[in-house]
Amino acid sequence: ESGSQGPGESRRMSADDIKVRLEALGQSHLFEGLSQDQEKALLAQAAELHSQLPGGLDAYVASAKKLLQNASEGINPFSSFNPSVPDGEALVTGTPAFLSMEAEGLKHVAASGFVLVAGGLGERLGYNGIKVSLPLYEAERQRSFIELYIQHILTLQRKSGASSPLPLAIMTSDDTHDLTAVLLKENKNFGMAEGQVTLMKQNKVPAMMDSSARFAAKGGVIETKPHGHGDVHTLMLQSGTVRRWQDQGIKWVVFFQDTNGIIFRALPAVLGVSASHSFDINSVCVPRTPGEAVGGICRLEQRDGSRTVTVNVEYNQLDPLLRSTEAFSSGDVADPATGHSPFPGNINCLVFATKRYLETLESKHGVVSEFVNPKYADDSRTLFKSATRLECMMQDFPMLLPPEAPVGFTQIDRWLCFSPVKNKIQDAAAKASNGLPPECAGTAERDALALNANLLRMAGASIPTEGHSATYAGVPLSFPPMVILLPSFATCLTDVKAHMGPKFNLSMTARSALVLEGDVEVEGRLEVDGALVVKANNGASIVIKNLKVQNQGWVIQATTEEEERDDELLRMRGYKVAKMGTREIVFDGPGTKVIDE
Repeated sequence: ESGSQGPGESRRMSADDIKVRLEALGQSHLFEGLSQDQEKALLAQAAELHSQLPGGLDAYVASAKKLLQNASEGINPFSSFNPSVPDGEALVTGTPAFLSMEAEGLKHVAASGFVLVAGGLGERLGYNGIKVSLPLYEAERQRSFIELYIQHILTLQRKSGASSPLPLAIMTSDDTHDLTAVLLKENKNFGMAEGQVTLMKQNKVPAMMDSSARFAAKGGVIETKPHGHGDVHTLMLQSGTVRRWQDQGIKWVVFFQDTNGIIFRALPAVLGVSASHSFDINSVCVPRTPGEAVGGICRLEQRDGSRTVTVNVEYNQLDPLLRSTEAFSSGDVADPATGHSPFPGNINCLVFATKRYLETLESKHGVVSEFVNPKYADDSRTLFKSATRLECMMQDFPMLLPPEAPVGFTQIDRWLCFSPVKNKIQDAAAKASNGLPPECAGTAERDALALNANLLRMAGASIPTEGHSATYAGVPLSFPPMVILLPSFATCLTDVKAHMGPKFNLSMTARSALVLEGDVEVEGRLEVDGALVVKANNGASIVIKNLKVQNQGWVIQATTEEEERDDELLRMRGYKVAKMGTREIVFDGPGTKVIDE
């Protein structure tokens, strides 16, 4: 675990020096009415903040004054740009183009490092813990998001023949840092080696009370607020992680979010696009519905022709930006040919080329693009209703690149790459009744099960698309047959196909469940009417030549009030999986077990 030093733990300023510095930055008000002890504590806090911020308090205040002046004058940051549709690849899962990108990406996996942005607690989801400790599947509830992510990385590491462990960096916050460290320690890093995981804790930044960028304070304590997930870039530099990874031969850095459990299914194809196009930054995108609360990737050209940048434009800025141009005067509307926006939807999964990433971070000393979003107290637009701070977003990094840097996107079918857990069940039910995506624990599970069934179907299996439909706690869910392909079995479509022999014949009924874990090959006939769990552990393998399973299976049932009161994981879903009958085949090795019944 690395600490999260600022640019100058070495240059911690003395109390006298920091006081002079604060006064020079227009912060004399901080000292009014303080006791000697309070002033001493405030100066120590200011020295700490100064050492953590890239460029120190000076850079932060200078950036704040400029951004607050623009905000006060109502200047749109994009007003000097013309938008156009960016360069990238739109892939349809299972097509020859998709499979060729996946094959290319699998060659590059061995030189990839992974960064998980995990600063959030589960409060918004009605869960009393860190989001990464939640399970994706109710039927496999002992496996958290973080375990699934790590198992995907370990599977890619094993199958790519990587000569050294594929590294994982996790950005935490004050809220999540200790809980994440404990979760990893208690579970022995879920199988990752000592030193394979780096934790980087995000710091908070000073909050300001007016357009002069004067810091808000109370009782001798400067008010601080989170800076946003763009801090991940600053921390990757300050902790020495990017430099270390480059020295280890890591050529690609993959950023992903904490509760989008299916993202690894798409990553090999995305890496293939990055490598084929030599993209310095590649944004994973989904087809976007106009008006949807998802940013759009745009190519922006400065009206004087001085620079062009491909970057995410937030959905609330996209429509006014488009309306300000002749080419897109109707605003954020669909392309009649596709029914989707011509600007693909950003899901905040990004692949960076390590070399350009490190060069850019070092040249900017870890300073990232910032913005400010003040809520003004009155029409004078100088005082704020509540203290505001500068913010930064990880997807704004292209703004820092030199003009010649190739930046693009990979559009992937939404079902293969994006189904986040964002809302607690009550909010999800309200969204569902308004025709919006509920994006809750139940929809994430349903989408993961459907994806797994789809991958088997694309490999040639016969599986019905519809299983069981009902409404749980106000969220309508249509479940497919319950197929759980754990990461140790396969990560991507090419991988799934490799587990099916030339004469395989796999079929399931609509009410069935199938869990595959580890090296399981289906070489002949496998018929499931009920529930079957096949687990090959410790590097052993299982070959299925002939197997017919029939039992009572697993049933999805609504939860009772009592169950929900005692179990917050059930409360988040409104349903449970009742395991009435299961055939379980577990083999711990050594060697291969053949099933031929």
